[in-house]
Amino acid sequence: MNIPNALTLARIVLVPLIVWLIITHEMAAAFVLFLLAGLSDAADGYLAKRFSWHTELGAYLDPIADKVLLVSIYLTLGFTNHLPVWLVIAVASRDLLIIGAFILSWILSRPITVSPLLVSKANTLAQLVLASLVLAELGLGLGLEPFVTICVWITGALTILSATVYFWVWLKHMASYEPRPAPLLAHKSCPEPINTGANSQVRTS
Repeated sequence: MNIPNALTLARIVLVPLIVWLIITHEMAAAFVLFLLAGLSDAADGYLAKRFSWHTELGAYLDPIADKVLLVSIYLTLGFTNHLPVWLVIAVASRDLLIIGAFILSWILSRPITVSPLLVSKANTLAQLVLASLVLAELGLGLGLEPFVTICVWITGALTILSATVYFWVWLKHMASYEPRPAPLLAHKSCPEPINTGANSQVRTS
């Protein structure tokens, strides 16, 4: 267990506390903890690259932590009527579809490599920015409503776009596994029949 993986686990541990703070309307504290969670995400990525602390566990754990954090926050903000329902459904459905496609590929023995696309990174950034703006506005009252409205539509567009791109990549990956042709049966060489019938004649002197 290295430092980046420990930071990732700490980010997951913060999720239920942030959700509880939002439900109890402690928005300022929720914003601070959400900001810390975002900083821990940046820190573990920097440390992993700076000191080559890349591990297979971290490759799977980091995106899982991001999804657990974001989906939990979006569901909670949607439940408390601080985010549009359509956006919450889009965010949650996208991640469920990606996880389902990944599991299906594994079940069918066609595993797909976990590699975030550029549009996915932009989508994650937009989701983080939007959640931060909403929590900052609710907790600190900074007058960010116009920016929140703009970010809602940007995040929604990127969520739908990234889901479409991931689905297309998954379809191409699954189609690349062509079924193997059935093995041809070996043809046995049969000796030519010897004509011993009535038509055969023996010449005698």
